[in-house]
Amino acid sequence: MATFTNKRFIKHDCYMTPKYAWEDIKQYIPKDKLIWESFYGDGKSGTHLQDLGFNVIHEPIDFFENNLGDIIVSNPPFSKVPQVLKRMIEIEKPFIMIMPSSKINTQYFRKLFKNKIQIIIPKKRIHFEKLVDGEKPEGWRNACNFDCFYYCYKMNLPSDIVWL
Repeated sequence: MATFTNKRFIKHDCYMTPKYAWEDIKQYIPKDKLIWESFYGDGKSGTHLQDLGFNVIHEPIDFFENNLGDIIVSNPPFSKVPQVLKRMIEIEKPFIMIMPSSKINTQYFRKLFKNKIQIIIPKKRIHFEKLVDGEKPEGWRNACNFDCFYYCYKMNLPSDIVWL
């Protein structure tokens, strides 16, 4: 049996979204809406969306204390997903959020979004860039070991499940 008493695990929530993750779904993001990329990270995600022609608000402000734009397109910190989703219900704003595929099986997700969510399934894993104290750790490879979906709320997709 493995023991972890000698290991120190540090939780990091800074995994940045690569540009291709937004390129893959750009046809499902409305061009006529003001997008709030609500989780700042290193700031590149908002720039990626702007590069794709979207009008984007992307500032280092607190998601839980603000409510900007017409829709939210973001990659939230995975350790805060329950709080983020609760806030999303409170503000009732359409969104596209990248989250682990396993979130759909959680009780809190089912309680909040049963029969209200649509999903875009990427054709391959999204390989996020990890940052620790704002820097890419030495030896880090952008190789994610879990799958993510694009969870969509009030986005009026052509079907409830979209396979890329």
